[in-house]
Order: sequence, then C-alpha cells, then structure tokens
Amino acid sequence: MPLSFHTAVAQSGILEAEETMSNWVKLCTAAQSPADGHAQEVDVQGVTICLARADGTLAAVDNVCPHRAGPLAEGWIEDGKIVCPWHAWGFDLKTGACPEEHSQVKVYPLREEGTDLLIDLA
Repeated sequence: MPLSFHTAVAQSGILEAEETMSNWVKLCTAAQSPADGHAQEVDVQGVTICLARADGTLAAVDNVCPHRAGPLAEGWIEDGKIVCPWHAWGFDLKTGACPEEHSQVKVYPLREEGTDLLIDLA
C-alpha cells in the first residue's frame, strides 16, 4: 500500500515521498514532440494530453478545455499559452491558469530520459 505524503516524509524524507507519489510513463520520443509554436494530442494510459512547445520549452497540460470540452491540442500557441480553438480561452503552459475566465487546466511534469519524453501522471 502506498504511503501517505506525511508518512513518507516522516519515515524517509522528501525524495522517497516524491518517488512514492510519482507515476512517470513514456509519453513519446523527443523526435515525436511538436515543433516550436505547435501542439499535438497524445494519449497515454487513458489520459489525453496536450503536448505543446512554446519558446523552445515543452509543456504538457490536460487536453480538455474546462469551458466546453474543446480539444486544446487543436488550438494555437500565443504568448506562452495554448488557446482553445472553440472559444479562444488561453491557458498558460507553465501554470495551466486562464485568469481572464477564472479557470485552469492541469499541468503535468515532463522529463527526458535518453530519447524518450516521460510524463508524471500522478
């Protein structure tokens, strides 16, 4: 049974707590990731991700716009945001926030291992 965050910290420190709570899985290869200024939809373990690259930095956010369930990966990149193609809500790729609409999408951590791009689905 996985340890709770507080139990893991008390027993083994922060590093083990983070490992216990993480779920790193392969998203795609680095070569399959989108070019700068573009986004793509990637399905991994039943979760649909919007993988986007803005100003040379990759980001992964939930692909479903909370407004009307628009597919964010079909939108465009503008000022560090992924913009929903249905109603133009823009979500910051670093924070997931859309302050104008008081809304947010989940942001997923990414890391590279060799030629693979991994995502933490926890």
